[in-house]
Amino acid sequence: MRVAITGSHGLIGSALARRLRDSGHQVVSLVRGSPGPAELSWAPGRPPALSGFDAVVHLAGAPLGERRWSDAYRAEVMASRREGTATIARAVAEAPAPRPVLVSASAVGYYGSRGPDLLTEDAPAGEGFLAEVVSVWEAAAEPARQAGARVVHPRFGVVLSPAGGALRRQLPLFRLGLGGPMGSGRQYLSWIALDDAVSALWHLVEREQLSGPFNLCSPLPVTQAEFASRLGATLHRPARLRAPAAALRLALGRQMADELLLASQRAIPARLEASGFRFGHGELGAALSFLLR
Repeated sequence: MRVAITGSHGLIGSALARRLRDSGHQVVSLVRGSPGPAELSWAPGRPPALSGFDAVVHLAGAPLGERRWSDAYRAEVMASRREGTATIARAVAEAPAPRPVLVSASAVGYYGSRGPDLLTEDAPAGEGFLAEVVSVWEAAAEPARQAGARVVHPRFGVVLSPAGGALRRQLPLFRLGLGGPMGSGRQYLSWIALDDAVSALWHLVEREQLSGPFNLCSPLPVTQAEFASRLGATLHRPARLRAPAAALRLALGRQMADELLLASQRAIPARLEASGFRFGHGELGAALSFLLR
C-alpha cells in the first residue's frame, strides 16, 4: 500500500512509519515546510495532493501536555486540530476515486471525566475543554465523509512507551523510588502499549468495513493507584509518594491538572475487539515488563 502520514516524526507516527516500511509498504511523510525525499509539504489551509494513495493517517496536532494551558495555548490546540484535520479531509475529498481511507486521530478525552463508568464508543461526549476539542476534531473530518471516503477515528488512550509520552516523563521519578499515584489514585487510566497502538492503526486501515470511532486502549483499564503500583513493581522500586491534587493544580493550573492528570476515563475497546483485533500486551504488568525489558 501507499500510505501518507502526518505527525510521522512523533511517538506514534514514527513507530507506524517504521513498521510499514519494514513490511514493504510505501510511506510518504506529510510535513510542514520544505519536503525531502519521500515527503510532501502541507499546512493548514494548504492541502497536499493525495492522488494514488491508499490510506492517510492523520496524527498531527499541538501537544497537550508539554505547555501550560494559557488562553493562547488552548486556542492553538483547538485550531491545530480543527484546521489541520479539515485541510487533510479536504485533500482526501479532492483525491480522485477510489479515495484513500482517512484514519484521523482522536482521544478518549472525548468522554470527559466519568468516574468508574465503563465507556464504550457509544458513550456520549463529556464536558470540559478536551471533550470539546475532540468533538471538534472528529467533526472536522466531515469533508472526507461527505465525499464518500471511509473515515475512522482512533480514540487513543495514554500511549505507553519509554521513548516518549507520559511514561517517559514518569520514569525518572519512579526509578528513584519517588513515584506514586496522582491525586486520590481512584481515577481510571485508559492506556495502550505503543506496539498495540501501531497494530491497531494498521488493523483499522486494512479492514475496509470499519469506520467511525474506535477506542484504542487496553481492555483492562486501571486506576492511577494500580498503575503506580505496577510501574513501581516492574522497576523494583517503592511507589507510595502520592502527588496531591492541590500541588498538581498549583504547578499546571486547575484545568490542565483536572483534565489531563486527575480525570477518570474507564474506556474499553468494544468495537476494536468486535472487529477481530487481538492485543499483544493487554494487561498492564505484562505490558510494562515488555516495554521496560
